[in-house]
Amino acid sequence: MNKPLDYIFPAPPAGLDPTALDPARVPQHVAVIMDGNGRWAKKRALNRLRGHKAGIEAVRETIRCASDLGVRYLTIYSFSTENWKRPHDEVVGLMDLFAKTMLAEVDGLHEENVRVKTVGDLSVLPAETREAFDEAWRTTGDNTGMTLVVAVNYGGRQEILRAVEGCMRHAVLEAEETGGFLPPTEELFERGLYTAGIPDPDLLIRTSGEMRVSNFLLWQIAYAEFVCTDVLWPDFDRYEFLRCLLEYQGRNRRFGGVE
Repeated sequence: MNKPLDYIFPAPPAGLDPTALDPARVPQHVAVIMDGNGRWAKKRALNRLRGHKAGIEAVRETIRCASDLGVRYLTIYSFSTENWKRPHDEVVGLMDLFAKTMLAEVDGLHEENVRVKTVGDLSVLPAETREAFDEAWRTTGDNTGMTLVVAVNYGGRQEILRAVEGCMRHAVLEAEETGGFLPPTEELFERGLYTAGIPDPDLLIRTSGEMRVSNFLLWQIAYAEFVCTDVLWPDFDRYEFLRCLLEYQGRNRRFGGVE
């Protein structure tokens, strides 16, 4: 952990004790399904894009808090392969929001020594959005602090098919070179994932009370702990993040073993 708990959590609400968190047991990799922007906006008679804009502050807060606590990887589910089914105006607005937000935030992330990485198929994104993510990678790629993994146009099933195709290509080359066939291994399969080189999530957080994985990191979350909160994403702050971490630390992670 880089900073003391009373600095990270200066004004905890009644009943929430930051000192209950064990800094030595903070998860290495936290993944977040950020849900509830639309419902947050609807409750306030606003359009959905206003909800997405409101959610940016929750992203900032979570990045800052996770980095200060010593989390090594934070993966946020920004846009799924299924999200293209949303109304055209919302999709266009989201792509513009991604580009503007990434460009506005990249210098601050760089100063915090955060490295930005994307997972998903960026090839079909608008050029401006792709270039913003590319710029973030170029600027922060050598940083050594927390890695912020932005999942955009990401789908777990599609990622698995991509990895299978990689295994098949490897098998064909192996057969051509040796005349034999070696069955694929987990290690070989994982090389074909977007997340190659990134450890699997220890903790998966989903906001807004939903209880689905929504095609997110299907291979990687095999032994992740799930914490679901009723809080809508724009209202998610460092104290709600703390509650999720405390719940995680209260679990007994057996990885299929006995108690």
